[in-house]
Amino acid sequence: MTVIVTAVFYPKPGRKQELADAMRRGIEAVQSEKGCELYSIHDAEDGTITMIEKWSSVEDLDVHGDSDQVKILRADVADLVEKPGLVTRMTPIPVGSAEQGAV
Repeated sequence: MTVIVTAVFYPKPGRKQELADAMRRGIEAVQSEKGCELYSIHDAEDGTITMIEKWSSVEDLDVHGDSDQVKILRADVADLVEKPGLVTRMTPIPVGSAEQGAV
């Protein structure tokens, strides 16, 4: 079953672009992981950086959570965030067309 994840990162004041830049190395590494269908960051209008993820299965996501790639990402952003990120797992509820009804 597909799993969608949002991870909200809270940059220190004036460090948002630096945070986004620092996330690159970890993101590129994660995108090669088994089951990773989407792993992208977005500039949110509330001043945060939001990562949107899509995984083929809960099992693939669980492996990702303990991966070296995540350790790289955490290390690269540690000094650039004010507080721990907010990570939310979701299960799609498809509605409408296959193209528009689910991520």
